[in-house]
Amino acid sequence: MKIPASPPSLPALLSQIKPERFAALVQERGRYGADLRYLHWDELRHRPTPSPDLTHEEWWLMLKLGRQNQARLLPLRDKFGQAFIYVLAEPILKSLRYIDRHAGGTDVLGNPNIDAGERDRYLFNQLMEEAITSSQLEGASTTRRVAEEMLRSGRDPRDHSERMIHNNFAAMRYIRTITGAPLTPDALCAIHKIATQGTLKNPDEVGAFRLDDEVRVMDDRGTLLHVPPKASELAERMQALCDFANQTEDDEPYCHPVVRATLLHFMLGYNHPFSDGNGRTARALFYWSMVRQGYHLMEYVSISEILRKAPSQYMRAYLHTETDAGDATYFMLFHLRVIENALKSLHIYLAQKNTELQQIKSLLGAFREREKLNLRQLALLIGALKGRTEPYTIESHQRSHNVAYATARQDLLHLARLGLLDEQKKGRAFEYFAPLDLKIIIGNLAKPGPNGH
Repeated sequence: MKIPASPPSLPALLSQIKPERFAALVQERGRYGADLRYLHWDELRHRPTPSPDLTHEEWWLMLKLGRQNQARLLPLRDKFGQAFIYVLAEPILKSLRYIDRHAGGTDVLGNPNIDAGERDRYLFNQLMEEAITSSQLEGASTTRRVAEEMLRSGRDPRDHSERMIHNNFAAMRYIRTITGAPLTPDALCAIHKIATQGTLKNPDEVGAFRLDDEVRVMDDRGTLLHVPPKASELAERMQALCDFANQTEDDEPYCHPVVRATLLHFMLGYNHPFSDGNGRTARALFYWSMVRQGYHLMEYVSISEILRKAPSQYMRAYLHTETDAGDATYFMLFHLRVIENALKSLHIYLAQKNTELQQIKSLLGAFREREKLNLRQLALLIGALKGRTEPYTIESHQRSHNVAYATARQDLLHLARLGLLDEQKKGRAFEYFAPLDLKIIIGNLAKPGPNGH
């Protein structure tokens, strides 16, 4: 990855401009356009200036002075001791408005038309998605199909990549249990331990802050991207991070909760307190903060799925902040777009699921009511009609829907009795497969019987 060009410093720009020119620029600042895109110098320098008589350096000077006037200081510092800042730029305000409206969960979690079992099943699927894609961002190579089979069946991981995914899944489930407790350095280490157990070369580094300064952030071509702060500073830095994470809306200065969660993600990655697994821990910390602050729908989305599609933009968001005097606005802009896209994907999914349910209900017709198929069984049939070839087991069905073993067993036995699943014995257990002509079977079963029922 190419390192972004660092902007010219404000003192240097101010020393080079004549007073009368500076006064004219300030007086006519309105004609330079609003700072709607919050461009970094590396991008701005290649764009045409708003006015032919305006140089890129003058344009940057005016934008930076405007940003400085709006900047908010954070109780978090870079490795040179300078406080990070952020600006509530217009695109950030728009994103926060969207997330506030759509991430609370009341429109989905409180909707009586959405079955609680369906919500639990989707939550399980999204926990799997986040575990898989977050691990893939860190280098895991296991296919999605194999990873899903492992997590649904509950079997032990077979290799390093599967172990990463297995651990990530466990970590995501763990943070749901600690959202009511304040964050501490020990809690951070506990999250890291769950996420990295059995995956690091040195077992002593699992769940422990690094003790040396050898860690470097490199891209896949070996380009040096980031040198983290010194290990000797980590105790103080992690405590400051926890103090920031535990602040409430009553604390001053006020920080919007989504901004706080995003900055926690950024700072964990910036500090790089662990020898490995920092990205996984940072994303888990983001989820912890969002759910803790009332954005419960975030449990149902995967930000890593979006990040995996744009890994270079993810890293560039860090680099833009680091090269522009600790202005975390760049990272926030990127991360908030990721959250928005993840939420939009969720709502598209829910609309699709509603359509699919209506289609399968229509296909089953009166038969569904006669046989009392539940939404878990309907969801299974929908997946089978889509072409799923992997076997269903009582354990996988139980884990997918978060129900008791007996309930999962009854679901599958009922479908097998109806001929909608084929039962095969494997060892001491049973596996269930959808017949190749499942749609025809459903159509035949849905037809009224001789007495019209």
